Amino acid sequence: MNIYDGLGLDIGKKEVLSFVGGGGKTTTIFKLGQELKALGKKVLITTTTAIYNPKEGEYDYYFLGRYEEDFHPKEGSITILGREVRQGKLRGLSLAYMDEVILEGLFDFILIEADGAKNKPIKAMASHEPVVSKYSTRTIGIIGIDCLGQPIERIVHRPGLFVDIVGKDLQQQVDQKDMVKIALHPRGLFKSAIGNKILVLNKVGDQDTLMKGYSIRKELLEKGFEGSIILADIQSGSFY
Repeated sequence: MNIYDGLGLDIGKKEVLSFVGGGGKTTTIFKLGQELKALGKKVLITTTTAIYNPKEGEYDYYFLGRYEEDFHPKEGSITILGREVRQGKLRGLSLAYMDEVILEGLFDFILIEADGAKNKPIKAMASHEPVVSKYSTRTIGIIGIDCLGQPIERIVHRPGLFVDIVGKDLQQQVDQKDMVKIALHPRGLFKSAIGNKILVLNKVGDQDTLMKGYSIRKELLEKGFEGSIILADIQSGSFY
């Protein structure tokens, strides 16, 4: 299944999607961008924090700072926009400039990486993150279900903040209840979320992780999670 179908996007409407969390966030952004490009959409991929600097072939236009005043992206294109490149990372736009770009209306879909996770599948939010535009139509939070059964100190980004939320020690393992807590807590995955919330439990690769995903979704809904919960393996395009 296409990611845009899996996420329930209306491809006839303009969207500003802010992506937070870990466990395949950047992969999701770029795969979704390519899908939308193939549909003839004008796509902007950017960040309010930092993202890996994309390679040639992953975009049609690339700008640092600001794009030219007469810039108009063609249909079926991906534009990359950032502030600067430092240590191999594309550094993000200020929130004020991001909002300006959104209001200009040049793009059909704007995909924003709104926090960092240092390649970890699950995280807690620091005080300065995520950086989410007030014009976001959806905040998409991603957790890699492969964090289950792994030691917190090894598998979690910002483990000190994480243990404060879940009430554990750093040496203990991540379990399903921890994932539920991090999705619901004010300092968890959806801190500062704007627009409709979509939780993606990613890297569901077999029947065992699928059953665990169903269990997590059931508990979240019972505890009043307001938003959509999707079980997926983004890399293979599988949605459940």
